[in-house]
Amino acid sequence: MKFAYLAATLAVAAACAPAQATSSIDLGSYQLIGSHNLDTLGGLGLEASAVTYARDRGSLFFVGDEGGGVIEVSLTGATLGTMTFSDWPSATRHSDAEGLTYLGNGVLVVAEERLHDAFRFTYAAGGSVSLANAAWASVADHPYNNNGLEGISYDPRDGSFVSVKQAAPMEVRAGTLSFAAGGGSSTMAPLFDASLLGLASLSDVQTLSPVDALAGTPAADNLLILSLDSRRLVEADRNGNVLSSYDLSGITSQAIEGVTVDEWGRIYLVAEDSGGPSSMLFVLSPVPEPHTYAMLLAGLGLLGAASGRRRS
Repeated sequence: MKFAYLAATLAVAAACAPAQATSSIDLGSYQLIGSHNLDTLGGLGLEASAVTYARDRGSLFFVGDEGGGVIEVSLTGATLGTMTFSDWPSATRHSDAEGLTYLGNGVLVVAEERLHDAFRFTYAAGGSVSLANAAWASVADHPYNNNGLEGISYDPRDGSFVSVKQAAPMEVRAGTLSFAAGGGSSTMAPLFDASLLGLASLSDVQTLSPVDALAGTPAADNLLILSLDSRRLVEADRNGNVLSSYDLSGITSQAIEGVTVDEWGRIYLVAEDSGGPSSMLFVLSPVPEPHTYAMLLAGLGLLGAASGRRRS
């Protein structure tokens, strides 16, 4: 009887699981499950402006908008290592690191807001990289100002990228980047009219294709788009239709500027430290958490096997 009850309970839970959605990840089902201070590291960890998930390492990387380097942390914000940027191209006086994405095998891409350029490098804990000499590509040709490139995300399905421009005008772009020393090539172009999102600004973007439960579904094409000024995280399709949203206003008074997602659909946000003692990492998850189903179903299988042995 207990086995039958557990089976029925799990069947209902699985049917209601947000991660099983086919057209939307359903941000309305998400709750805050963790908040963690990030180390200041002599200033390297201040003003967190972008974050990315490294699936093959089971960790996160983030950058501060002063562009001093990149920090690897655990999924609960513990520092695992750092790598400094020894210099940026001389064309920028601000070294304004506002976008970060992970390509796999230790390779990262960092985006500079005012140049609208993305720089590729390989992470080495304790090391340093000269971005002035790194392979790079231009995401867009825009005026050099403080309303520029705010986020970039890699789509592992086809190696393409999605980026967002903050304002004046807001833009969501998609396409390919071919990185090369001295400057590569780009096919990045606007996806849709970004005003359709109903947001005051765009602060970061994350593709949803890395979420395992969405593989092969329309939702895998969707995007998470973050707005600092609207204090909202929205899920949108590639035509600009908003499918679900999450109100961030109750999480923190700090400025949330970066977003990424793991294979379970858990969402990680970083906030800069204005109004607080340090940068922060916040974790959102569908409730109940997707990995809970996997553990329960595995347990259900063991119970079934044990029951079968008892009957034999």
